[in-house]
Parts: sequence; C-alpha cells; structure tokens
Amino acid sequence: MANFINGLGGVEQAKEALRWLDREARKAGHPGVHVQMVKWGDANLNLSGVDGSHLQMGQMEAFQALGFASCTHYQYVHFTDVSREYEQIMPEVLKEWESTGQKAEGAYFPHVSIGWDNNPRFFEFRPAVMKNNTPEAFEAALREAKDYADKHNTVPLITVNSWNEWTETSYLEPDTLYGYGYLQAIKKVFCGED
Repeated sequence: MANFINGLGGVEQAKEALRWLDREARKAGHPGVHVQMVKWGDANLNLSGVDGSHLQMGQMEAFQALGFASCTHYQYVHFTDVSREYEQIMPEVLKEWESTGQKAEGAYFPHVSIGWDNNPRFFEFRPAVMKNNTPEAFEAALREAKDYADKHNTVPLITVNSWNEWTETSYLEPDTLYGYGYLQAIKKVFCGED
C-alpha cells in the first residue's frame, strides 16, 4: 500500500488513479472496478518513502481515504500469534473479522489461512509455526467464514491463502500428507458434498 501511494506521488494521486481505472473500465462497457485492500495487521504505512519519517497513515485510514470497495486479510500471522493449535487461533480470527468489518466502510470479506510455517525459506528455525492445520480444522474455519459472509455481505466472497504458497506451508494443492483434503473441505462446505 505504501509503495502504491508513494509510487503515484501521494494519497490524492493514488485515489485519482483508482478513479481513472474505474472510468476506463466503464468506458470499455464494464460495470466498473472493485478494488480490494489486503490488510496486514495494524501497522502504519510510511507515506514518505524515507525511513524514520513521521508522515504515516494507518491501513484502515488508507482504506477510507482511497475509497476501496472492500478489504480482506492475507494471512493470520499478520494479526495473531500462530505458534499454537489452529483451533486455538480461531477465536482471535473471528474477533479480527468483526473488528475489521466494523472499521471498513466498504465490505469486509473474511479470510481463511490454511497454515503457517515459513521455515522452508530460512537456514535457521523460525518459531512461528501453526500446529494441527489439518483439513478438518480448515473446514471448521471455512464454515465460520461462510457464516460471517452470509450474515454480513451481499456478495459471499471468502479469500483463502493460498493455492501454492509452499514456502509458507499454506497451500491448497494436493500433497502426500493430506492428499486432496483441503480441496475436499472446500467442496464439503460450499457444495455440501463429501
């Protein structure tokens, strides 16, 4: 977000760029553009591009200032301690959905993470490792996300991290550990099939 704003010269220029994109889409016969902000915790954005600058803006302030249509999250690790059982993390995830949904002037679409362990990227051990992120735990989280979306949004969109984020151990792709388990969880929740 900070790079987007800085790269365009400031908040007003970034806002105008998004308006321009929407106008161009409408000129081309589309209904417009739905731009979604992906929230990474509550860190302030440095809008100056200079380390130590005091020219900062919170992510939800940027969301409102730029007029995004909706927001979601990218990964649980950005707002909670993931060094626990998946099921222990979920109460905090639900609180974060509610909190962000209340702050967002547009829609908030809940996010479901499959897991977190980014040790494949490093030589030394990183202790932030989610435990027991099984297809069954993921399925329970999807049910919570579906309930949230059904209650709060006219469009029942849910984001999932991710299809192939192998270096974060957060992927839907079939593997030798759970086979098609994560994909089957999606099918059970959204298609009602085993």
